[in-house]
Amino acid sequence: MGLAPAAQAQTSADEPVVRLARATWDTGWFQAEVYRLLLQRLGYAVEGPVTMDNAEFYEAVAAGDVDLWANGWFPLHDAHIASDAPVEVVGTAVDDGALQGYFIDASTASAHGIADLSDLADPSLAALFDRDGDGRADLVGCNVGWSCAQTIDHHLDAYGLTDTVEHIQGDYSPLITETIARHRAGQPVLYFSWTPNWTVGELVPGTDVVWLETPFPSLPDDQAAAIDRTFVAGLPGCADDPCQTGWPPNDIRAVANSDFLKANPAIRRLLEEIAIPLEDISAQNARMITEGGDPADIRRHAEDWVQSNLATVREWIRAADPAAVEVRPGRDEAPVGGTLSVAARALPPFVIYENASYSGFEVELIKLLAADLGMEAEIYAVDTVAKQIDDIQRGVADVGLGGTAVTAHREQDIDFSVPVLDSGLSILTTAESSRNVGDRIATFFTAIASSDLPWLLGVFALAVLIAAHLIWLLERRHNPDFAVPYRRGIWDSFYWSVVTMSTVGYGDKVARGNRGRVLALLWIALGTLVFASFTAAIASSLAVNELRSEISGPADLSGRRVATVKHSAGETYLPSIGVGPVVVDEIDAAYELLSEGEVEAVVFDAPVLHYYASHLGGGDVVTVGSDFQRVRYGLMVDEDNAELRERLNLALLELMETGIYARLHDGWFGNEGS
Repeated sequence: MGLAPAAQAQTSADEPVVRLARATWDTGWFQAEVYRLLLQRLGYAVEGPVTMDNAEFYEAVAAGDVDLWANGWFPLHDAHIASDAPVEVVGTAVDDGALQGYFIDASTASAHGIADLSDLADPSLAALFDRDGDGRADLVGCNVGWSCAQTIDHHLDAYGLTDTVEHIQGDYSPLITETIARHRAGQPVLYFSWTPNWTVGELVPGTDVVWLETPFPSLPDDQAAAIDRTFVAGLPGCADDPCQTGWPPNDIRAVANSDFLKANPAIRRLLEEIAIPLEDISAQNARMITEGGDPADIRRHAEDWVQSNLATVREWIRAADPAAVEVRPGRDEAPVGGTLSVAARALPPFVIYENASYSGFEVELIKLLAADLGMEAEIYAVDTVAKQIDDIQRGVADVGLGGTAVTAHREQDIDFSVPVLDSGLSILTTAESSRNVGDRIATFFTAIASSDLPWLLGVFALAVLIAAHLIWLLERRHNPDFAVPYRRGIWDSFYWSVVTMSTVGYGDKVARGNRGRVLALLWIALGTLVFASFTAAIASSLAVNELRSEISGPADLSGRRVATVKHSAGETYLPSIGVGPVVVDEIDAAYELLSEGEVEAVVFDAPVLHYYASHLGGGDVVTVGSDFQRVRYGLMVDEDNAELRERLNLALLELMETGIYARLHDGWFGNEGS
């Protein structure tokens, strides 16, 4: 019997060896990989896991050919263990949470009133699920050799369904994949499934499919002791509560050779400690399908889970063997245990303090790092970076965090870890949508006042008066449209001058003499140029004013009042582009200056400003342009504590290599890079 080559362990003469097996269903391989990693951390070399079907494994473990597996389902597997076999069931990874049962699509169930497996005794209803044309419903069931196959056959016989329902057996994975495709195509489906299993995420009970109850409890003789447990309460998608699933909930447990456990009591204690949440297994099963499920993917999923639960894992290892030195491949073992004291400065999204609890990107990160060190993070609040530095230097705190940018100024006083985030600066300004009607009217008159329009109006008025007098002098003696008395005539001439220059020309007053007509032609031509000048002056001024009110990047900051925070990367950057910033002690003060109109923009760390604009700014502020000027953030540690710094750095790099950091980063900042 060969081992799975991709998972073979490199053993040495002084390492005890565990021969690990796993089941044929790939939804259980995640647990096998987790157990492999835990055994390695306990100090054992692991051969395998090698894949076996149920009967093969229980025979091999009784004979001592393999040592253990993590895929026992009980009471389903009770029949495989003889009363005198040197085999023991140890620990409970999943307690009473492994469910099994029959499902049909919700639309067919509703349309035909099907809620019970015995309904399929009706040939017309059974024919709805007939795929091969033999008149019987095709029930996608269990592989030959799986314990569930025996129970399905028992149910079909006990409920009188052998003539109308056919148990379809083969390779479950392609069969259920085909079933899902048929459901998506709107066709009726009938199948068996279990939890944890990725199928319940694809065909969701209560939404896509419903449980098909059994008419009464009935189990094979070897499972008869569990017959009273086939009613399960609180199942979405079942017609009754409790639901008669026909199957007792199973515990997922490790199974090992008795002599092996006697020789390795630490492994027995470890197996008794291990508990893996059902929802974690289900999440991995779904992830396995979406990512392709290569062997390397499944191993990585197990490594991610162990890394994310390091504090608990280390408790298991210490409970199994207090004297054991945990194996951590690729690194020297540093002392574990104790408390990591963390001085945190509230700065969303790095550190958020709400309802007497801490959250945020760096809060989640430090908890992961502390777990990797085998420590518990104890977080307390401070108000300033200066206080953080002082506490670290005095030994009150081990680590300081809160979006602390690595700057030359700070490096003079404190040391930093490798960067936990690589970002940049951004610009926060008032949103265009926050400008009201009054603001826009004020902008219009400001544009007029700052344009060439005022002096053009003066020239226009003078030209109109001159033209009015000329036309009056030329037309008053022979044209009744222009009265002879000066006071009345000049008003008529003024009116003519305005409408003629504007090219409106109502025609109620026109020049009749040759000299008057020549003047009119000249005046019309001049009016066209004057009005074009007016239009251009107003448009230009409005455009310039609008451009001046808009900030879209660092190039637009020159000549403006810009706020930033003392000792920040923004304070260093702004003078380099010729901007003398308004410097405040805390970012909240900069927000206040912006809202009061005391400054036109705030330049600060991009993650902080993006978070404020999207979560706290109330729609009144926006970040503009692309991020600029690289900013790196680190965890503050004492210059004399090189050991802690190196351990934090190594733990952080491990999180990055395993992909845990990437998921944390993307959860807070999106996937635009770190």
